[in-house]
Amino acid sequence: MIDRPLYTDRLKAWKDKQVIKAITGLRRCGKSSLLLVFREYLLKKGISENRIIHINFESLEYDGMDYKALNDYVLSKVKENGNRKTYIFLDEIQKIENWEKTVASLLLNKNLDLYITGSNAYMLSSDLATFISGRYVEIKMLPLSFMEFLSFYDFGNIPLDRKFHKYMEYGGMPSLKNCGFDKMQTQEMLDGIYSTVLVRDILQRANMRNSATVQKILTFMADNIASRTSINRITNALYSAKSITSKNNAEIEKIIGIFEKAFMFYKAERYDIKGKEILRSLEKYYIADTGLRNFILGRISDTGRLIENIVYFELRRRFRMIYTGKTGEQEIDFIAENGDGPEYYQVCESLSDEKTRQREISALLKIRDSFPKTILTLDNIPPHTTPEGIRIINLPEWLIKIGS
Repeated sequence: MIDRPLYTDRLKAWKDKQVIKAITGLRRCGKSSLLLVFREYLLKKGISENRIIHINFESLEYDGMDYKALNDYVLSKVKENGNRKTYIFLDEIQKIENWEKTVASLLLNKNLDLYITGSNAYMLSSDLATFISGRYVEIKMLPLSFMEFLSFYDFGNIPLDRKFHKYMEYGGMPSLKNCGFDKMQTQEMLDGIYSTVLVRDILQRANMRNSATVQKILTFMADNIASRTSINRITNALYSAKSITSKNNAEIEKIIGIFEKAFMFYKAERYDIKGKEILRSLEKYYIADTGLRNFILGRISDTGRLIENIVYFELRRRFRMIYTGKTGEQEIDFIAENGDGPEYYQVCESLSDEKTRQREISALLKIRDSFPKTILTLDNIPPHTTPEGIRIINLPEWLIKIGS
């Protein structure tokens, strides 16, 4: 197993604290592997194997177990350990109906340290809030960052930009490591991931007889990542393309909400910098993994959209809040905020064209504050700062420099 310190360090920080550690994220993004890595850490710390109970509800071994049986099973294991601290991993717990009741009850036992994972955001919905409000921390797991991607693969002696293009093409699903960049095997692996997410986390929730319609909507969303849009625009576009037979904004909004709950798509709200308010329309959507997008569309296209998608998720790793921005009539790709003032980012495939360069710079210059402003580009240039104080950085280089 390969360690992912971005997440294991958070588990270590919360170890033995009387809160539930809830690990969420897209299926196959590495949640179960994270628990296995953390298990090895516990063993090295001197925790005996019998004090680490790992239950994966994807296994038939636990098929048919209900929430009461789960509670009894876990408590029996604690009793066997003489009431010494026992570490409980409940993997894909959303498969157990009323699991929240069990978790709330187990949390009362101070001899337990409880970790749960789930592949859709419904597990952290109102039910959980009702039972254990304020007594859990959510660790939001994403597919591999570019830095993690570099540590997972043996590239040999090839330039950084070529490694980045492989990342853009194959994406960051950890299980693809077994494919070794074999295109056929990669397609088969991505097909399995996509089908699992579609069937288990989307179609069952959508409750629609026509799965083809849901897939058409999903394909449309994948094709239009990084585009300013609204539910009404999406509905009209789908209707014009004959992907849906009637205009029903509420139904489309429900389905897109399910995509978000399955961690397939993430929404970035739009922020008016001058008016200092979040706008109610023209938000953007980003897909969790570029490799999945390329698989869904059957092609690799729109480099500009792909790199903006990659930057969005890198900013999610580094900052608490991410918005797309508006300043007057011009757009700012991202506003990132950690509580100590915003940072502004433009993403541009190339600045070699002077008109493009001036457009990107002028949008940032309209922001009348002194907080950092950055343009990220694929141009193979050294990092530098314009006379106006705008940083221009090569995107792959920025991705491997934490805090840059």
